Amino acid sequence: MPTIRVNGVDLAYDQAGAGPTIVFSHAGIADRRMWERQFHQLAADHRVIRFDWRGYGQSGDAAGSFAHHEDLLGLLDALDVEQAALVGCSMGGTHSLDVALLAPQRVSALALVCSGLSGHEWPAAMWDYARELIHRSVPADRLEVYRQHRGEPVREQDVTAMAQAYGRFLIAGPGRDPAEVDPQVWQTALTMIEGVFQREWSGPLSTELVADPPAVGRLAEVQMPVLVVNGLCDAPWIQDVADILARGIPGAQRIDISDAGHLPPIERPQEITAALRQFLAAHDRRLTRESTDP
Repeated sequence: MPTIRVNGVDLAYDQAGAGPTIVFSHAGIADRRMWERQFHQLAADHRVIRFDWRGYGQSGDAAGSFAHHEDLLGLLDALDVEQAALVGCSMGGTHSLDVALLAPQRVSALALVCSGLSGHEWPAAMWDYARELIHRSVPADRLEVYRQHRGEPVREQDVTAMAQAYGRFLIAGPGRDPAEVDPQVWQTALTMIEGVFQREWSGPLSTELVADPPAVGRLAEVQMPVLVVNGLCDAPWIQDVADILARGIPGAQRIDISDAGHLPPIERPQEITAALRQFLAAHDRRLTRESTDP
């Protein structure tokens, strides 16, 4: 497993293939493994890169103050990527969009899958729903201990319970029974979510910084080709963000994936790979025409 030093931390990454570069950014409830199918299949005609954020997967710990979008831009520098198509899911989409606004010359295209949006205010109804699930899963006093990183051992049953809660919230979605999710998809997702909370609760204290200014209110500035992907079983409040992105970004394309929650790349891998291939192929042809025009 290769790692590379970015902004003072070692980031684990994989790369393969040759051609126009694609960089995959995972969701906040996952790690770079969520892109398994897309990574290997798109490597046939692209240089593909996937990585774990700091504090996730096999990357170094998140400690002190940092910004994930700055790490993403730093990764491009460290791997000598002059320009890339950025593909991000959930908060990985948030960070990809922030990089596109911070350094538009470095981003040739954007694919935002069930994406967040920096500066967006989530409605109280979402927080109420999430809190109810969480508080039924892990006692409030132990959850507070974990959040304060007091150094007390993390109970395995709490990690499992939290993963189950987030699975119901995001993998299945509020309107779908977890039993309707393919068992292999469910287990793959829960394994990643368990890893997220195990590290978050047992690692050092850290402060994540957000883009300043944030992307909300700036979508009209996005000039590169954009694909917005929405899972129709995802939490409705996240689907609302897909509406905001698709309406606010000039020329954005949108596709809706049926029977998919918050992680369509693992739940509907063939559809996502095909959508990305079609989107990027049109983009690659445009770049080729521009480079050969007199």
